[in-house]
Amino acid sequence: MKEKMTNFRWMICSLLFFATTVNYLDRQVLSLTWKDFIAPEFHWTDNDYGTITAGFSLIYAFCNLFAGKFIDWLGTKKGYLWAIFIWSLAACLHAACGWGTIHLVDGIDSVEALKAVQTGSAIALTVASVSVWLFLGCRAFLALGEAGNFPAAIKVTAEYFPKKDRAFSTSIFNAGTSVGALVAPATIPLIAESCGWEMAFIIIGALGFAWMGFWQFLYKKPSESPRVNAAELAYISQDDTNEAAKGSAPAAAEEKGIPLWKCFTLRHTWSLVLGRFLTDGVWWFFLFWTPGYFSEQFGYKSSSGTGMALIITLYTIVTFVSIWLCKIPTYMVDKRGMNPYEGRMVAMFLFACFPLLALGAQPLGAYSAWWPAILIGLACAGHQAWSANVYSVVGDMFPKSTIATLVGIAQCAAGVGSFIVNKCAGALFSYSAGTTVVNGAEVEMTKDLLAAGAKYARPAMEFLGYTGKPAGYMIVFGYCAVAYIVGWCCMKTLVPHYRKVEV
Repeated sequence: MKEKMTNFRWMICSLLFFATTVNYLDRQVLSLTWKDFIAPEFHWTDNDYGTITAGFSLIYAFCNLFAGKFIDWLGTKKGYLWAIFIWSLAACLHAACGWGTIHLVDGIDSVEALKAVQTGSAIALTVASVSVWLFLGCRAFLALGEAGNFPAAIKVTAEYFPKKDRAFSTSIFNAGTSVGALVAPATIPLIAESCGWEMAFIIIGALGFAWMGFWQFLYKKPSESPRVNAAELAYISQDDTNEAAKGSAPAAAEEKGIPLWKCFTLRHTWSLVLGRFLTDGVWWFFLFWTPGYFSEQFGYKSSSGTGMALIITLYTIVTFVSIWLCKIPTYMVDKRGMNPYEGRMVAMFLFACFPLLALGAQPLGAYSAWWPAILIGLACAGHQAWSANVYSVVGDMFPKSTIATLVGIAQCAAGVGSFIVNKCAGALFSYSAGTTVVNGAEVEMTKDLLAAGAKYARPAMEFLGYTGKPAGYMIVFGYCAVAYIVGWCCMKTLVPHYRKVEV
């Protein structure tokens, strides 16, 4: 009687999903609290917040360059444990930034004193500067740990799934980014409202420590796991068996890795680098700025019912549409007979068209905030499907021993792209708003100052009929719309057809 196949690989996939969910919950706490809770306390401008998010992205990029190699060297079990321990601890440390600012700025002895500081005064600039540096330090520590998540998760996926299933399994754990972003607005603003923004960082950060216990208990490589029977192991290893039957190099040869420097001599690597560099800044822009966008442009605070409903709707669309889209590569392989790379590239062109919908967010926002929520949700769904398949391309073309290294390189490129987009967005939004003079200092014009009768020292920017920050958003949305088409063209030009990298 044929042995019934176990399905422990999906248990491992669920652990990757929960780790990624926690990862994005930790990342979202700042974006959901800065505009309505933290900025009034520390007198931040959009440019200050842009500096923090850009700094996180740049450090994340640098850490990713080595995180993959670290995971390949230490192994997925220990490497993942270290990564989530570091980022969970860092998430909790954000709560101490207020305490640190109070003790580092002379003349400030309480939170009430922080809030009472007059906008535009010298002490307000000092408070903003000190707090930005403290948050940057915590974000740097967070970036160090979070850099290990995707290299480890992609390596585990390659260990536990055959090539034809990797895009779908990757889309499931990658959906943790959407679910994390979906759960976050329903929980974090409420925690911040009732318990203070500090407790939001502590409570969400503590979830990672709980995950570590499950990973320590459940994870082993498929060939060593007592929960994986022979039938499931044969299913997982089918690609090695097929290549051996065709006379390809034996599977054992895949244990030899590719040196980091040599990876940069391969067209395949640069294809992945450009595919992530050009597009990931779009996802991170929407992740970091959308709550503030709805709060500032439409008046819906992240802790309000409508504000939470808008973000939840957006990420519900992202979660379910992206998982559905990720079935397309499997259809191309199983039903159309394409090889995994060709099927993936056809599907990725379709995904690259979804972000074009972002062009309608600002125009239709004149009618209702729900239009931007829906259109940005669809654009981000396209990104998530794109991202899952870019990850899977690594497993298609590179040996398993080098997968985490290549994912780390690609993540580094993604972080650099995100740094550029977020820093430029923050500077653009502050510039586009125009300036006024308060207490002898030139500061960013806000709706409150304008309503109070403040006069422009430098007029607000105009673009395509929009004035002020709406003009700035229209410019950034335009970049978000076309980035994926450009990225797809670069990838297809560098690697037009499937060719596996041999060690």
